[in-house]
Amino acid sequence: MKVGVIGAGAWGTALSIVSARGGADVVLWSYDGTYKDFDGVQMPDNIHVTCNMSEMQECETWLIVTPAAYFRETLRNAKQFYNNQPVIICTKGAESTTGEFMSEIITNELPKLVDYAVLSGPQFAAEVARGIPTGSTLAGTDRAVTAGRAVLNLLHINPSTDIVGAQMCGVGKNAVALICGYNSIAATGENERAMIFTRAWNEVMEIGMKSGAQMRTFLDLCGIGDLFLSATSATSRNFAGGMAIARGDAPAGTVEGIFALDGLIRRAKKLNVPTPILIEMQKKMKLA
Repeated sequence: MKVGVIGAGAWGTALSIVSARGGADVVLWSYDGTYKDFDGVQMPDNIHVTCNMSEMQECETWLIVTPAAYFRETLRNAKQFYNNQPVIICTKGAESTTGEFMSEIITNELPKLVDYAVLSGPQFAAEVARGIPTGSTLAGTDRAVTAGRAVLNLLHINPSTDIVGAQMCGVGKNAVALICGYNSIAATGENERAMIFTRAWNEVMEIGMKSGAQMRTFLDLCGIGDLFLSATSATSRNFAGGMAIARGDAPAGTVEGIFALDGLIRRAKKLNVPTPILIEMQKKMKLA
């Protein structure tokens, strides 16, 4: 099996390693020819890194792992090489300017796309690269879920059909992890942190339910599992980003939670869902 991975950041590189270890030949696209180097982890020989998007054309399955902020642009560059492959969306987030999910963007940019799925769950890239047990929700069409499970057979996969819910969980946990990181420093006490955490996640769930998500999904690996991982650990880039903001520092790297928070608020306004906590926290962090 030949797998195309579009995006060579930490998560894209980690998924490439998983796929290669499972026996797939991997073509890893990187816009600048570089990829994430994990300490103590050797890149398998069956991973080919390229800057040439045309090499995606012959791959049997695509994994798209670019940051949400560049997702639409990357798809437009990849569109001419799409050849009816099932696509696994591995990006967690929403487009900040529109509030759209990655699935909404991909169906607009790849109108011929039929089979796609969303991968979401409690996943620190470095641990996945090192082979530490990891579980994920994979939500999508039968063909895409089957393809995803074959490619990522070293992960524990919970199949689902709730594409909206899986994405809402991914977007929501990014925003809530950012908020939790901020409040780990800025909140006046543990009680306040717990209150804001709970109310913020409830607002995420309300937006999700209004968008068509299933309640059960918020209890799956992509929901409570990912929320626990990201909102309680400074290893999380979003949690660490929130801490940096509270200290008055610039967050390091791409912090998806900043875009996710803005995207959630925009979506909530369109759906007439009140989000007083999300709005308040965006103002406190001076992100509005």
